[in-house]
Amino acid sequence: MKQYIVVAMLMLLFSSVSIAQTLDDYFRIAAESNPALQAAYKEYEAALQKVPQATSLPDPTLSFGYFISPVETRLGPQKARFSLTQMFPWFGTLKAQGNVAALMAEAKFQSFIDERNKLYLRVATAYYPIYELRQLVRIEQDNVALLKSYKNIATQKFENGTTTMVDVLRVDIMLSDAQTSLNILKDKEIPLLTTFNLLLNRNADIEVITNDTLSATPLSDGYRKDSLVAMNPMLKALDLKVQSGKASEIVARKQGMPKLGVGLDYVIVGQNKDVTMPNNGKDIIMPMVSVSIPLFRGKYNALVREAQLMQESYSYQMQDTENRLTSEYDAVWYEVQKQAQLLSLYNQQIESTQQSLNLLFSSYSNSGKEFVEVLRMQQMLLQYQKMRASAISQYHMAVERMNYITSKTR
Repeated sequence: MKQYIVVAMLMLLFSSVSIAQTLDDYFRIAAESNPALQAAYKEYEAALQKVPQATSLPDPTLSFGYFISPVETRLGPQKARFSLTQMFPWFGTLKAQGNVAALMAEAKFQSFIDERNKLYLRVATAYYPIYELRQLVRIEQDNVALLKSYKNIATQKFENGTTTMVDVLRVDIMLSDAQTSLNILKDKEIPLLTTFNLLLNRNADIEVITNDTLSATPLSDGYRKDSLVAMNPMLKALDLKVQSGKASEIVARKQGMPKLGVGLDYVIVGQNKDVTMPNNGKDIIMPMVSVSIPLFRGKYNALVREAQLMQESYSYQMQDTENRLTSEYDAVWYEVQKQAQLLSLYNQQIESTQQSLNLLFSSYSNSGKEFVEVLRMQQMLLQYQKMRASAISQYHMAVERMNYITSKTR
């Protein structure tokens, strides 16, 4: 009974591991572990800390003065003075400054979202080449196995005197080429795995599980085009910066208004020993009100103009980004359609080539002739199979690129 329980637990474990190896799970691992993405999030968290800084009053000023030569008054000599002053910006200034900081923090968050989407794209464009490579290895392995069977048949026919040694040598040459290509393909996997695993911030030699087969699901016309502008985090970040520029303009205008200050003076007074009177030696308490008058308007006007110019800059950046997204959408859509058409072509060509190869091989098995055509057709089939593997990989990478520029959420 215990053995059954152990087996069941192992099966559950292995099934959970396999479930965790989908591309979406690799996205999740990358989002949790990638250092560049974590750095972008920390920038957002740091930007949030500017909000309480912007909405806080300036520190009060405490000063102390000691009269080296006491100032004589009717109530006694003044010995020391304490002054406490608190300045207040014009009404609404702190709130406007807080709005600027909050909007810039939200813009940082949208930049973080864009970095996350870019990371997903990088993970996908590192994943599909691994899938393609493994398909090419499988295809080349099948080719090697088939060429070995051809060599055995050609050798038997040579021994039976129905063909020449040239056919055996031809297969040997092609077999050597195929084996070398297979070895090169296998060696190519190491750098691809390193690139992929480092995106996930894990050891470079960890195994990467890929799909056995992939299909190309057709995309509908205008796929997610309505999300191109509405959902793009780069555009959202720029829009928030425009709003921040407007808030900065309000701050600049309010900074050009007078600042109010309230304070309190406390003077320590000594007793006058020569006279006797009420309140002799009583300390002095004096409330104060102050106003800073912004007479020099140049810097405030420049602050307002700076905020206006930054709004214009962000608006131009938004327009440029929209133009680039629209252009890129059309280019990526073309690539998706191109790879879909190539896949359809390669599937047809593989089917026709396979039928031709079967007919040629049957003829060769009976007559021992046209072996060159058999090998040529086999190499043609091999090329179409490889091109199909490459096309399916390119198709999915183009779809992932489309998902990035249309800001598809995961």
